[in-house]
Amino acid sequence: MVKIETTEITKIKNYAIENNIPIMMDDGIDFLTTFIIKNHINSVLEIGTAIGYSAIMMALSNPLLKITSVERDEKRYLEALKNIKKFNLEERITLIFKDATDLNLDDKFDLIFLDAAKGQNINFFKSFSNNLNDKGFIITDNLSFHGLVEKKEEEIESKNVRSLVRKIKEYITFLEENNSFETKFYHIGDGISVSQKK
Repeated sequence: MVKIETTEITKIKNYAIENNIPIMMDDGIDFLTTFIIKNHINSVLEIGTAIGYSAIMMALSNPLLKITSVERDEKRYLEALKNIKKFNLEERITLIFKDATDLNLDDKFDLIFLDAAKGQNINFFKSFSNNLNDKGFIITDNLSFHGLVEKKEEEIESKNVRSLVRKIKEYITFLEENNSFETKFYHIGDGISVSQKK
């Protein structure tokens, strides 16, 4: 396990809690950073920067790692810029202020990390899988969605949440049936999948 905990990291985590910004759970980030080290990942495309927490943690886990991260929310994007600067990681983390659904990239990456609008996961997967290096990986977070994916639909009160859970279930089925990738699911953090290009 990679354990990186500094005062600045704690401040970012506290800011996320106070401002209701979803960031990866501790065991989820441990899984991700350990995965990067074990699989010699040197380039990452992250869809959904939020305030830069996971990008920073990934960069700190591997001094060779370069990350391109995309965020559509201006307030979060600006906060991420500030946080990345505090760690002097501007040379290794490139932030793009844009909606990922409108983004076209030519670059290739060892890993694509999907942690943005859950309802768009299938679109993101299809759009960006062309940006993967051979044998590259796509990791997706929040497949349990706070345990709601495992619940019966009628047990979820909010219509919007029901719709989102339905889309996450569709995405899980999409991964299971995708012949170009082999996917493993992990009950870690808020539910993680690792899909490797065959």
